Amino acid sequence: MSLPPVIEQMLSPEFYDHPVTEPIQLLQTHISFVLLTGNYAYKVKKPMNFGFLDFSTLEKRKYFCEEELRLNRRLAPELYLSILPIVETDGKYRFDQTGKGTPVEYAIAMPEFSQEDLLIEMFASGRLTADHVKQIGEQLAAFHQQAATNDHINTFGTAEAVRAVANDNYASTEKYVGLAQTEEQLAQTRAYTEKFFAENAPLFSDRIAKGKVRECHGDVHLKNICLYQDKIQIFDCIEFNEPFRNSDVLYDAAFLLMDLQFRGRRDLANIFLNTYLEQTGDYEGTVLLPLQLSMRAYIRAKVTSFLLDDPNIPADVKANAQTEASAYYKLAWEYTQPKQGKVIIMSGVSGSGKSTTAKAIASEQDAIYLRSDAIRKQIAGIGLMERGSDDIYTPEMTAKTYGRLAELGALLASKGFTVILDAKYDRISLRSQAIAAAQAQNIPVEIIYCTAPVEVLEQRLRDRAAANNDIADATVELLASQQAAFEDFTAEEFILVKKI
Repeated sequence: MSLPPVIEQMLSPEFYDHPVTEPIQLLQTHISFVLLTGNYAYKVKKPMNFGFLDFSTLEKRKYFCEEELRLNRRLAPELYLSILPIVETDGKYRFDQTGKGTPVEYAIAMPEFSQEDLLIEMFASGRLTADHVKQIGEQLAAFHQQAATNDHINTFGTAEAVRAVANDNYASTEKYVGLAQTEEQLAQTRAYTEKFFAENAPLFSDRIAKGKVRECHGDVHLKNICLYQDKIQIFDCIEFNEPFRNSDVLYDAAFLLMDLQFRGRRDLANIFLNTYLEQTGDYEGTVLLPLQLSMRAYIRAKVTSFLLDDPNIPADVKANAQTEASAYYKLAWEYTQPKQGKVIIMSGVSGSGKSTTAKAIASEQDAIYLRSDAIRKQIAGIGLMERGSDDIYTPEMTAKTYGRLAELGALLASKGFTVILDAKYDRISLRSQAIAAAQAQNIPVEIIYCTAPVEVLEQRLRDRAAANNDIADATVELLASQQAAFEDFTAEEFILVKKI
């Protein structure tokens, strides 16, 4: 297929006023040309109209270039440099940075980075680490808390709007029954969503009221995240379609969560989710996650299935697409299946290894991890890394902290999540509160009691204070009083206890 004349000329080094690495590489998606010149990459939108995307006129391409810069500079300002008008004189194209020419096209200028620094490539080569996904969780949480919201954006988060997306997905994929998914999978997945919307419509109104529907990214997955200048960069936000990016913030995060789980790394997915939740405190929102994850997986299944309709795609590519679509359909169905929740109560003095053990269990059991240090500071309205004053450690604040832990533990476990409550739980009354809240809903409870020799406890607390990279405020000076105040487990509690 022939290329547009402007792209042909952009493949020539003479087009540029800076040194280039030859040969200039051309990458194509169904909506863009991307030219890699060495130090810089240039992205030109194709004059396409797919209904959900319309780049058909120069005016529209300019507008969406401006939108792409505006939206992506929120998360990756270092990657989105400028919009360059392209002008033409006697058949010769060039960038016009004077603003005096009449543009015939527009390009977005970006620094070029190695494809090996894309997180999908890092994942494939085993270089994606827990620290990387933790950074993503922190960055996405901060972004969501600052992203724009208004009455117009909120319209995309109503129960009716979200239901319409789900219904459209099912209607457009019925023809793939027997090819990429089973009739039973489709029926059960659809029945789950219909029941969810029927029973939980107030949840969507509540999310809007709490400011949780925002102008998000819309396409957060491993192919749209890179490591540039040793910093995580989330790029390629959806600029061309409002319904794709205006959504519940957790639905935005759910794409990457699903992506990691689909690729078999539930451990990394768990670290990402718990980091995000701890940063935002948006624990109640996780009630929506099974629906959101199912919808994310189903959309990937739908998009992949569309390849099966293209007569120009080779048979081997179609076979791979069919296998991948089938896996996404199955995952979408699995998210809708009922699960037994559980509450795990961590117990022990500071430095006993509760948090380390809890994080390991969370990774192994795909659990939601609630840490009292974070909950306490969220209630107090201070930053997680900000040292709390005596005011946040009063008996009243302790009661509020443990009350919220018990409430959240029972709520989330009742929805099928395994929930870990990480706190000292040194008092019978505090343990009884959490146990009673769970058992009132027939939720299994387990207590993990962490211990260590005094000298080990002291050293851990000294090391933690020196490192100054943890949200806990407890110091070695508090250890003796904590040990003296710890109340032994009752006979009823003891049968639930596992000592570590």
